[in-house]
Amino acid sequence: MKWWDTRCLSFGGAQVPYGFHEEAKIEEAKQRRTGEQIACIPEETEALRGLGLVNRELVRELGRRCGEQRIATVDQDATIIESRKQEALRAYEGERGYQPMSAVWAERNVVLADEFRDGNVPAMMAPLRVAKQSYAALPETVKEYYFRGDSACHESQLINWLRNEEREEGPRGFIGFAISARMSGALHKEIVRIPEEGWQAYGKEHAKQIRECAEVSFVPGEKSEHKDTQPLRYVAIRIRQRQETLFEDGSTVKHFAVVTNLVEWKAGRLIECHREKAGTVEGVHDIVKNELAGGVMPCKYFGANAAWLRLAVISHNVMTALKRLALPAELLTARPKRLRFLLFNTPGRLVRHARTTVLRLATTARRIIEWLEATRLLPISV
Repeated sequence: MKWWDTRCLSFGGAQVPYGFHEEAKIEEAKQRRTGEQIACIPEETEALRGLGLVNRELVRELGRRCGEQRIATVDQDATIIESRKQEALRAYEGERGYQPMSAVWAERNVVLADEFRDGNVPAMMAPLRVAKQSYAALPETVKEYYFRGDSACHESQLINWLRNEEREEGPRGFIGFAISARMSGALHKEIVRIPEEGWQAYGKEHAKQIRECAEVSFVPGEKSEHKDTQPLRYVAIRIRQRQETLFEDGSTVKHFAVVTNLVEWKAGRLIECHREKAGTVEGVHDIVKNELAGGVMPCKYFGANAAWLRLAVISHNVMTALKRLALPAELLTARPKRLRFLLFNTPGRLVRHARTTVLRLATTARRIIEWLEATRLLPISV
């Protein structure tokens, strides 16, 4: 089968290719389930992998043209896309839908890799596969690597892969990571044992909350920690209300933790850097779902829905490349809606005069000059 099957179905005026769907892949994934496991992640079809290669080449071309960027921070997270379709499965909060996982190159705001998943697939299930695809998509100009994730990424195979500087299917050398730690009973017990003088404020002062951090001596008895490796660093976070009021769950204090191999970073800097993830991958999820139609699944076919989402991801990356390579700096943070009003939806009229066809645009001369400059910068050099 070719990577792009021309068979399509109509949806809202758009054409959705269902040649990306293969029922046999789903049945194979179900057969691989063990014990009481109910969730599975089907292998991508050849057509869907081909679409992924298109996105990979797009990212690499952007990296080649912006070769001055030598640092890559990969932010990985899953998001829920609600759907009322009968085939959609229930996620952890009970709603029906899908729960794809994606990884974003924070410094360039492009999606490196995405994996479409059913709603019942937990976010912590096999995050390593997406991470490997993400680092494989990075251009060769990148020389320094980092990784950030929430507690779903606190998974043994992923952490061991990140720590191993001779890792397979990834860049060799050090990858600095900061991941939200799952709050086990043993970890929470060690955090509450921290003496009061061990806590220190971090970040900007908050009007309603007191935010503090501290180093916590903790070595989990899990397989994510090998006996022949150095223990990871755990940084605890404590949040209290200034007026000593209760949180919504009735508690007076909340505890969190970050696990990392960045041993030389100050605790405050580490926490602030880790929380910047909310402005990258979660922001991309919002744009892809709510402004690029990725949040509305077109049909009942799993593979076609996966292709639909990947096409939305490619659209996001194309617009990011357009802003970074060809448009004025003032539009670098423009969302798709703003670009539609300024560029894509500009009204015009074709006028025939003196045996010449003229296009009259309802915009300013300055904007037209910017468009001409963009067309000069965009062609790909061979």
